[in-house]
Amino acid sequence: MRKAAVGDAGGGSTGADLAPGSTEPSNPKGRTKLSSASWAGPGWTKVSCPCCVSDRVDPLVLVRLGQKVRPETKRWIIKLIGSPQKDGGAALLAHPGEDASGDIIVVSAPRCTLLRATEELGLCKTYSSGEMEAFSYDDKDNFKDSDNMSEFVTLAERQYIVKYELEGVRAQKDLRVPGLSDDYTLQHRDNIWQKLRAAGVIVDMFPLHNQDQLKDLSEAWYCGNQLAQPLDSVNSYFGSSIGFYFSFLDFYTWSLLPPAVLGLAIAYFSGEVQKEVVESVSGSQVMSDQDASGSAVGGHMIQAVFSMFWSTVFMELWKRRSSSLSYRWGNLRLAERFAEPRPGFYGNLGVNPVTGRVEPLFPEWKRELRMALVSVPVVGLFLGLVVLGMLVFYWGEAQVQQLHQHWDSFHTQVLLYAPSVLHIIYTNILATVYKNVAQALTEYENHREESSFQNHVTAKVLVFTFFNYFAVLFHIAFYKQDVPLLRKRLASLLIITQLVNQVTEVVVPFLVDRFISASNRKENENDPEEDKYRNQSTLPAFPGLFSEYIELLVQFGYLSLFSCVYPLTAVLLLINNLTEIRSDAYKMCKLFRKPFSPPVANMGVWQVAFEVLSFVSVVSNCWLLLLSPRIQRLCTEGELNSTNILLLAVLVEVLEQGLEQGMDQGTGAGTGGDWSRGLEQGTRAGD
Repeated sequence: MRKAAVGDAGGGSTGADLAPGSTEPSNPKGRTKLSSASWAGPGWTKVSCPCCVSDRVDPLVLVRLGQKVRPETKRWIIKLIGSPQKDGGAALLAHPGEDASGDIIVVSAPRCTLLRATEELGLCKTYSSGEMEAFSYDDKDNFKDSDNMSEFVTLAERQYIVKYELEGVRAQKDLRVPGLSDDYTLQHRDNIWQKLRAAGVIVDMFPLHNQDQLKDLSEAWYCGNQLAQPLDSVNSYFGSSIGFYFSFLDFYTWSLLPPAVLGLAIAYFSGEVQKEVVESVSGSQVMSDQDASGSAVGGHMIQAVFSMFWSTVFMELWKRRSSSLSYRWGNLRLAERFAEPRPGFYGNLGVNPVTGRVEPLFPEWKRELRMALVSVPVVGLFLGLVVLGMLVFYWGEAQVQQLHQHWDSFHTQVLLYAPSVLHIIYTNILATVYKNVAQALTEYENHREESSFQNHVTAKVLVFTFFNYFAVLFHIAFYKQDVPLLRKRLASLLIITQLVNQVTEVVVPFLVDRFISASNRKENENDPEEDKYRNQSTLPAFPGLFSEYIELLVQFGYLSLFSCVYPLTAVLLLINNLTEIRSDAYKMCKLFRKPFSPPVANMGVWQVAFEVLSFVSVVSNCWLLLLSPRIQRLCTEGELNSTNILLLAVLVEVLEQGLEQGMDQGTGAGTGGDWSRGLEQGTRAGD
């Protein structure tokens, strides 16, 4: 019997062990050895497709069962995992672990299942002509490396496909799960995996680390002195959603160099800016012999104009890079598929008019009513708490200023920063509480799809984040028109935030790994693989990229909206992000379980959020220009009137729009194969 050369991802057993149509493990009751790159043999379920037979199976996903799950239930789940899809199974490979009665199942995937799922997901792969084309199972022989799954499909894609197939298994008829009471009888078209989770049979599922690949990635990512990130390796190992985050972090960090250099130059050559920086840190006035109308004000004006154009150019260049990465990683033409109901969705059972399946149904009008009567008022309440905190901050600022004027001592000078520090702590606590409230509100709204749930959570948090972190700054700039107070507030935010970030992003993870996690992960080379897999399950689940994107969004807002009043903003952010890249990489590889990563074509809603801030930066910087002493003097002397100012703002906006459109055309805005080929040539040239 022919054996397909599918590398370390395919196959179930050798030809001698193969029993066509069988899905039972070859040694269901005995102890079977499990290795990190298991050679096919006793323990793994068998495959019936000749092209899926391989000498070797790579463990991809660990399924952990409840402690009270009976052996017959475990055997039934293993048979379900290994059965062909036409028989209601997942068409995957399963291993019961070294103890057939234990609480784990190790899952892998054969070649045909991986190829069919690649087509369903709409992934693009390298065609024989060298171009990236949407994969077609019927044309698989014309795709490069389609007989070698370890090269054709990335490790992250293989692991996500396992999850995708398991969560898509449905009961073809009413049936009873062996070892469970009749209360857990599966109805026709029930999602089996969701039902087993709800019954406590399946308590956890996560992708397994490949220790050899993880070691190589760690050495190329954060262990050495290299400046460039191995983004293709990150995408291959952790998936495109993680890859896009680190690519954006890398691109954003190095894009901070121009504003950082400009800020340092302005601070160095401008005596007035030096005086302002000292005042923002010390909180008191500094006497200077330099003319306030000299080059210092011109430096602020240069910084404001530069910030407007920098934010636009940055976003346009990032969109170009994002498209290039999406093409190179094969995610440019992802298929839109009808999503399964998420596990927390509930409602009255009925027939879905789109799919014809029996599933919970929840009226849209009830969801909208809950959003209007519950979610909107609660979000409004938290926005009110933001305003309350802002008012208390102003009151405290006035009190300490008055106290400092009366006493004028070192202690009162230090006390000048107390309102800002306390308000920053208050906003951070409020943001943490609100994130949990936003999750609970969105759960109450009862969205059917996971994507809709995440989008509504993200929208709630984005609205609050913008208000929570920028409301005070906008109020100072637009209402109070107090540039010194704005500068002091921004300096406080940057310095305190960077100190907190360095502790939480670098010091705490190092201490956790050194003194807590390391003791729980002590392994010897001779330890059974099952024990090593269990050690991975002791790691905390990856919390996602939500807080990471929020941090970058707030940074980008500080820089693009208000940095003209504090030119060293980009310098502080650059220093922080250089350590952020390595600390985030370290946490991904060492401190958390490996997450499932669905294929994505870009950053999604986060890219829209950054674009909105880029647009708002034009308004903010134009207004701050008007507050500069030089512009105000020109207005007072009559050399500049409101019409001129309006025309100047319109001119800046027109220039930015023209620049944006010109860069859009430069990315190759055509469609179809011409666009893809042009993008491919650009990618190759960049490489």
